Amino acid sequence: MTLRAVHFVAIVLAALALVPAGAHLFALPNKIGMGQGQYFTAQSVYSGWALLGLVLIGALIANGTLAMLVRDEMAPFRFALAATICFTLSLIVFFVWVFPANQATQNWTAVPNDWRALRVRWEYGHAVSAILCFAALCATTLSALSRE
Repeated sequence: MTLRAVHFVAIVLAALALVPAGAHLFALPNKIGMGQGQYFTAQSVYSGWALLGLVLIGALIANGTLAMLVRDEMAPFRFALAATICFTLSLIVFFVWVFPANQATQNWTAVPNDWRALRVRWEYGHAVSAILCFAALCATTLSALSRE
């Protein structure tokens, strides 16, 4: 029963991690061409979203735990490991592309000269993260479905 519970938690956390990432991805086409004032106003709606990073970390831990638990089952292990790798890559993308933009703009409350370049990094960083979170959700679900 423990393994089923870990699978359930891993799937739920993967789905929850996809929610904010997907929101960023689907907002990108509407935001990428905005002028400075509009863009900074739009960015203000994300105040407090940093706490959602805990879900991503939880999904990473749950999938890592899942991979350890199913390590003797080839297909479930590979899918759980793939999900773990996707969540790890998503965090790397965040800290390489998104976080520096947040820092440089003081969470989009200060306007540096290169705000347009920072916007591109921020928006496309979140887009890549959304794709990785979706792949992780698929892999986590396939891990559960591939068990005999």
